[in-house]
Amino acid sequence: MTVHIPVLPAEVVDLLSPMPGDTIVDGTLGGGGHAALLAERVGETGRVIGLDRDAAAAASTGERLAGLPVEAHHANYADLPEVLAGLGVEKVNGILLDLGLSSDQLGDEHRGFSFDCEGTLDLRFDVSRGEPAYRLLNRLSAEHLADLIYNYGEEKLSRRIARKIVEERRREPIETSRRLSDVIRRAVGRQYEKRINPATRTFQALRIAVNNELKWVDDALRRLPDCLAPGGRFAVISFHSLEDRRVKQAFRGDDRLRIITKNAVRPGDEELASNPRSRSSRLRVAERVGSDQ
Repeated sequence: MTVHIPVLPAEVVDLLSPMPGDTIVDGTLGGGGHAALLAERVGETGRVIGLDRDAAAAASTGERLAGLPVEAHHANYADLPEVLAGLGVEKVNGILLDLGLSSDQLGDEHRGFSFDCEGTLDLRFDVSRGEPAYRLLNRLSAEHLADLIYNYGEEKLSRRIARKIVEERRREPIETSRRLSDVIRRAVGRQYEKRINPATRTFQALRIAVNNELKWVDDALRRLPDCLAPGGRFAVISFHSLEDRRVKQAFRGDDRLRIITKNAVRPGDEELASNPRSRSSRLRVAERVGSDQ
């Protein structure tokens, strides 16, 4: 059972504007909240193709949404052209990417996404590939760690945090999320914004690094517009400026797309009250133009 609440649900459905019989891609299936809403709109004659890099999420959500016109695939959203070719689908009517973490992932003690869990500091979406975060954390020099935390987490105290991490790992390797959180708290003291956990930006940076997230976002922004039929829409929800800036610039500079949202769509007061995790979400939407436009 999922505990994830989809962000900007009404706005996503309204701006993607799926019609009965349409084929829509949810490239970040997660807990399936958006996919279920989109499935209701496309109906029995339509199709929602869901992808997720997290094999567990793809499997569990696929089972939970059985009975709806939703199919789940374990795949990277940047590989959508290959997935569609394998399914015999030429073009789709809409694509959604929600680049945030799901509450289900945060709640998984074995993945390390939550700051205060005792689980291994893994942070990978696809645990069958790549290097877990704790290995990265324990092998990089203080200088490289500081650069990573600053560039991917936009953390002003990156050098202080990196020095403290190196100091602490000499005593004992840092392997759990809770231990890293404690190290960061001691490193920054009271010099952090009280509205967010002091570990937020460092965890973000490590997660981006181990999942190669910015590369996949760039690849998707380059490749996915060609998967859209004329008039099809491409919606991206981002949660930090590194992603949102890429989406904004890519949409503006792509002759294949016409921007639908002049400014990023943000959650309203009602959604913020019911789902505080939506506070940093930003939705941008563009439409595929036809060859005659």
